[in-house]
Amino acid sequence: MKKRIVIALGGNALGSNLKEQMTAVKSTAKAIVDLIEDGNDVVLSHGNGPQVGMINIAMNELHKNNPKYSKCPMSVCVAMSQAYIGYDLQNALREELLNRNINKNVSTVITQVEVDITDKAFKHPTKPIGSFMSKEEADKCINNGEHVIEDSGRGYRVVIASPKPVGIVEIETIKSLVSIGQVVIACGGGGIPVIKEGNHLRGVSAVIDKDFASCILAKELDADCLIILTAVEKVAINFGKSDEKWLDNITVEKAKQYVKEGQFAPGSMLPKVEAAMDFASSKEGRYSLITLLDKAMDGISGITGTIIK
Repeated sequence: MKKRIVIALGGNALGSNLKEQMTAVKSTAKAIVDLIEDGNDVVLSHGNGPQVGMINIAMNELHKNNPKYSKCPMSVCVAMSQAYIGYDLQNALREELLNRNINKNVSTVITQVEVDITDKAFKHPTKPIGSFMSKEEADKCINNGEHVIEDSGRGYRVVIASPKPVGIVEIETIKSLVSIGQVVIACGGGGIPVIKEGNHLRGVSAVIDKDFASCILAKELDADCLIILTAVEKVAINFGKSDEKWLDNITVEKAKQYVKEGQFAPGSMLPKVEAAMDFASSKEGRYSLITLLDKAMDGISGITGTIIK
């Protein structure tokens, strides 16, 4: 049966530098087009960890070497990463679609995602960004109002907030493109973090978890399934221990129990499971799938992966 699917691509689907990304998106495109060829409507979101870090470091080095160039705000770095990842992804998808004689356009939407300035994450930033610094460099950042941590004896790093997304600014544009049959890439890197100030949208220094943004995207598009692609075929409890157990089909209630037990690592599997639970519980008949990229088709068929209903 034809489904509307939102797929959250993990970093392993994109590589960690320009050359790796060009290679990675070709195999990524094959797995995605398998789902499209099977008759499904597909919308993609993706992470941007290596890419946004690379852009941030490059722009800050430019500022350091030539102060007439200002530092690049994180919101702008995210926008840049969306554009260049989207460029590679949409071209790889277009080529694979044409190779299979499928006539579908692919579009990347530079997507702003609203966050709440009162989110507690802004008071307790946790996401390291940029390169390691000396104590002197760290003090300059602190004097400029940035948050800095000492990172396990390796030096100092700026940390920024990771607030929860509350809305997708360009959602009507995305809906319109999906309604005419386009394959859409949106909410890259969790979206450009913005807050509303009257009619103005102001970018803020933050990064949004792409799985939570993908959950909102899937709900807004009335998707049937949210697929969260990661580095493992299934979710496990007691991971890495002698009694490790891989999960097949679980309910939201069971997943909540495992979360309460601390089974999933924060910043790793936990946000994926939380986003999967949120989507699966948002409407009757919706479900989430967590699996590997090359197992997505098997996961949709119920052969593998962890399904949360």
